[in-house]
Amino acid sequence: MAAIASDETTKICSHCNRDIPSSNIDLHYAHCSRNLEKCKVCGDMVPTKHAEEHFFNTHAPVACSQCSETMEREILAIHKGENCPQRIVTCEFCEFPLPAIDLAEHQEVCGNRTELCHLCNKYIRLRERYNHETRCTGLPDSTVGSSRDVRPVERDRGPQRQEPNEFSRKRLFFTIAITGIAVLLGSLFFQRKTESGQVH
Repeated sequence: MAAIASDETTKICSHCNRDIPSSNIDLHYAHCSRNLEKCKVCGDMVPTKHAEEHFFNTHAPVACSQCSETMEREILAIHKGENCPQRIVTCEFCEFPLPAIDLAEHQEVCGNRTELCHLCNKYIRLRERYNHETRCTGLPDSTVGSSRDVRPVERDRGPQRQEPNEFSRKRLFFTIAITGIAVLLGSLFFQRKTESGQVH
C-alpha cells in the first residue's frame, strides 16, 4: 500500500502551493480557495475567518510602552526583554537598577571606584576585583609607595582596619544616590524633550 502511495503523482495547489495527490487536487482546491487565504505580511496560509485576528495578534504595529518604538506585535515581548534601550538592567558592580541605555556610562564610572582588599590591604578597582581576588596572595604589596605603607603597630590593631571599609560603604551609597538623581533628571529631561517634540 505504501508503494502505491509513493508512486501516486502529485500536483501543486495554485492557491496554497502545497503538494497534493493528483486524485484529490480538485476537491482540495475547492476547499482551500474557499477557506484559506495567504497573509500579505508573512505569507502563511491562515483560515479566512481568522485572517484579521492573525494580522492583529501577529503583525499589527504597536508601540513599546517603555521607549515608544513601533514594531510588530509578534516581536514586542522579545524587544522589551532583550533590546529595549529603556528596559531596566542592573550594574554588575553595585547592582543598582537603571535603564539599559545608561548602563555603559554608569559602569564606566562605577567600575573605577575602589574598595579595600582585606587580604593584602590594597585598594582595588571594582572592575579588577575578580582578577585580583583570584591572584591575591594575602600579603601586603611591597611595591606600593610609602603613603600606603602600614606601620607594624597599626597592622596589629584589628578594629582600625574597618574604617576604610566603612568609608567605602559610604562612598558606595553616595554614588548610588548621585546616580539615581542623574537617572531621574535624565528621564525627566527626555520626557520633556519627547513631549515638546510631539507638540510641534
